[in-house]
Amino acid sequence: MSNFLTRRRGKGRADITDWLSWLWLAIGVAVMFGPVLWLVLSSFKTQSALQEFPPGLLPMGQKLVMVQGFDKPLPVFAVPRPDGSTAERAMVRRIGLEGQMIDPAAPDKGVERVRIATATPVRELHFAFENYIEPLRNFNFGRYLTNSVFVTVVATAITLLINAMCAFALSKYQFRGRAGIFLFIVSTLMIPITVILVPAFLVVTGLGLGNSLWGVILPPAATPTGVFLLRQYMLTIPDELIDAARMDHASEWRVFWRIVLPLAAPALAVLAIFSVVWRWNDFLWPLIVLNREEVFTLQLGLAAFQGELNTQWHYLLAMTVVTLVPVTLVFAFLQKYITTGIASAGMK
Repeated sequence: MSNFLTRRRGKGRADITDWLSWLWLAIGVAVMFGPVLWLVLSSFKTQSALQEFPPGLLPMGQKLVMVQGFDKPLPVFAVPRPDGSTAERAMVRRIGLEGQMIDPAAPDKGVERVRIATATPVRELHFAFENYIEPLRNFNFGRYLTNSVFVTVVATAITLLINAMCAFALSKYQFRGRAGIFLFIVSTLMIPITVILVPAFLVVTGLGLGNSLWGVILPPAATPTGVFLLRQYMLTIPDELIDAARMDHASEWRVFWRIVLPLAAPALAVLAIFSVVWRWNDFLWPLIVLNREEVFTLQLGLAAFQGELNTQWHYLLAMTVVTLVPVTLVFAFLQKYITTGIASAGMK
């Protein structure tokens, strides 16, 4: 990274093209990561801070101070003095348009009556960590997180296995109608999800999988995108390797498990990333299948913070950051396979 950023086109000093390249990269970084940074910082703001206008980037809040003789911290205000200066005072209570304030450094001096309109709240950097703690403690969000992890992991494993088996048959077996079956599978991409929601729901309820995480996992397990991606990649695997394994009396399952799957690892990694993103962010299908709170996924739990008249934005933003962490980690560890897998899938 340092070598890339310090390279120069000119001799000894930066050329105009270097400055333009750095400017272009800086704009790209700001456009891509600016909203993410805003989301993360906003997740540490209180509900009142999120409603301020104009909005600020940093999570600022009113300064609180502990004063001797009081159990709870008191808000601090900047109060104008007769000589034109300002002094910090802690407000004990508010009565109408006036506030009873004391000097936090010398609370024994007595109470001052200050007009609220003349006092300015003292603000400081304040991270509201309770935005993350309260939902996990009081809103059963830990259960939602566990359900989403279970659905994502199991659904991804089943998706990889089923799609890989289908792609192996369509790429390495010669039988009548192979091209037609593959064309039929790919053509299902043109069918909108809303068209099959009702039939899929009737099948799930008929099998007794309603209000079950397995009802969320099994129906979308086979994906035409995964079959297409893996088939195109498996076409690049030499048939001689498979023929040699068969001559050594290897079973078809052994050929698939010990030869084809390891060689198709880049394409499997790409499909794994897609599957994790699909299953983790899926909202519509779990919303239809599940109606009991104990089996809600994380996305359904997030919807619980959005009311008709009031939305708890501080909790919603904090839990949105939590939902982004697993997908970000998966992408960070597997992103090197994306280019390799997609490029190799288009070779044939």
